[in-house]
Amino acid sequence: MLLQRGGEVSGIGLLPPLGVGGKEHSNYMVNDSRAVVSMVAFRNLDDVLNCLGGLEHQSFRDFEVVICENGGPEAFARLSAAVPAKLSSGQPVACVADHSNPGYAGGINRCIAARRGAAFYWVLNPDTIPRPGALAAMVSDMVRRDLDAVGGPIVLPSGRLRTCGGRWNRWLAAPLAIGMDTASRDCPPPTTVEPGLAFISGASLLVSARFLAVAGLMREDYFLYGEEVEWCLRARRRGLRLGFSPGGEVLHLQGTTTGSDGDLANQGRLPIYCNERNRILILRDSEPLPVLLIGSLGALLLIAWRFGRRGAWRAMGIALSGWWHGLHNRRGKPAWLAPRQSTEALAATAR
Repeated sequence: MLLQRGGEVSGIGLLPPLGVGGKEHSNYMVNDSRAVVSMVAFRNLDDVLNCLGGLEHQSFRDFEVVICENGGPEAFARLSAAVPAKLSSGQPVACVADHSNPGYAGGINRCIAARRGAAFYWVLNPDTIPRPGALAAMVSDMVRRDLDAVGGPIVLPSGRLRTCGGRWNRWLAAPLAIGMDTASRDCPPPTTVEPGLAFISGASLLVSARFLAVAGLMREDYFLYGEEVEWCLRARRRGLRLGFSPGGEVLHLQGTTTGSDGDLANQGRLPIYCNERNRILILRDSEPLPVLLIGSLGALLLIAWRFGRRGAWRAMGIALSGWWHGLHNRRGKPAWLAPRQSTEALAATAR
């Protein structure tokens, strides 16, 4: 059930995500030039307010914001009370919720379903602060270059790049960040990024209505991590074009609600498990059987190298569990997570 601010049950009919009982969605009719900022929150109100502060300064003004709170009724009540109905720059802000916690993709899908008919949808993490010209730059590049999905530089507080997009190594089931750890002032140009661009980070990803019509919605059976990789790989197989916009820069305060911002040994169980499981699920959903078999073995060797050389044995055990469950096609919210519903374990829906 999707709830809107004020406690009303919305009349929105949710389209099923592709690959979970869904098909291509040809009814994404563009009614105007609007952009819809789609944001998923999980009990991280301060992050949301900081992000909204950055959105108030966008030079592209024709947008609205939809925030899906996945953290339960109390979190939704706090969010609804604290978030203004309009930004100081005039753009509407809507709060919706799904108290079942459908995961990151589920939250994004509910934001999109709440505002059909827009020309652009900006998937944006709440723990980001977009630069004032970010949305304008990405929209301009999308329209001028006839692109279907666009991302910009994701910059860490240190001033170094987290990513400019990603490559996909099918033989290791590994997403590889382009430009990682480069000083932001040395950000590579599109001519360097785009030849190997397989996916765009879900921290900041602008997609067109055409993208949704052809590729469909995000898969919800990953729950957390890797959804944007599969989404973009699917879109590329269907002939859609991805691009990089150097002006679309956002600051990313990485992992404030997932426990994914520290070293491997100290990461939480959920991000480690979902990362490793979903890498195998991406292979299942995107590659032929021979690649699945070889890539799964490569992923296993990569786990041994990444965790073993750091002596992160607890984390390695979690990673191996995720890898094994990916091989056995286990999807959705982890079985060990659902009964507990603890705050620590469920800090899970905004990257």
